[in-house]
Amino acid sequence: MKETKKCIIVDDEPAAHYVLANYIKQNPQLELVFQGYNGVEAMDYLRENKVDLMFLDINMPEISGMELLKIIPTHPKTILTTAYSEFALESYDYGVIDYLLKPIYFPRFLKAIDRFFATENVKSREEEVINSVSVKVDGYFMDIELDQLLFAQSFGNYVKIHTLKRTYLASSTTTELEKCLPEKSFMRIHKSYIVALDKIEESEKDFVVIKNEKLPVGITYRRELTDRLKNKDHI
Repeated sequence: MKETKKCIIVDDEPAAHYVLANYIKQNPQLELVFQGYNGVEAMDYLRENKVDLMFLDINMPEISGMELLKIIPTHPKTILTTAYSEFALESYDYGVIDYLLKPIYFPRFLKAIDRFFATENVKSREEEVINSVSVKVDGYFMDIELDQLLFAQSFGNYVKIHTLKRTYLASSTTTELEKCLPEKSFMRIHKSYIVALDKIEESEKDFVVIKNEKLPVGITYRRELTDRLKNKDHI
C-alpha cells in the first residue's frame, strides 16, 4: 500500500471544500490535514507544517491561487481547481501537476491523484539511487560521495566543491551541479552557494556555519531554509 500523503484544500467556496473533502476521504492514501478559505490562511499553515499535496483554487479574493504559488518559494505539489481554464498553460510554470475544472467529477479527480503518486514514485526512486555525483576535475571525471559533500561555491565558470577530506575545483557551475543533487538533502542558500542540509552546524538569519566556514544566506532563500531546517530537525 502506498504511503499516506498529507493534503490541504485552499478554496474560498464552501461547496468546493465539501466535494474535495468527500473525494479525499474515499482515498485511503490521502489524509486531509487542513482546509483554508484564502491565500493568507494557506501561507500561515504552510510556514509551520509539511504538506505533500495542495488542492488550490485560482480565483480567490486578496491573494489568487497563482499569486500564492509565486509568493511561496517552495510549495507542495499542487493540483489547481477552478471554473476557468485560461490559466492552464501558465500554471505549469510553477510545477502544478494537474488542472481540474469545476465541477470536478470523481473519475477526473482519481486521474489527478494517480498523476500525483506517479511523480512521488519517480522522486523516491531517484533518491534511492543517487549516492554520489560525477564531476570533471583537471580534465577527468570523478565521483564524489554525497555524504562527504559539505557545500559548493561558485567560482566563475567553475565550482569549488568542499568535502570532508578536501576541496575540488570542478568544471561546472552551481546551477549544473544543483540539478544533479537530491533536493531532499541539498539546498541553494545563495546565488553562489549550495549546502548539504545535514552538515549545517549553526544557522542565523544571514548566514550558516559548516566546519567553521560562515556562508551567506540570500534574502530570497531565508524562509525556505528556516522551514526546511525546522521540518528536518537538522539543528
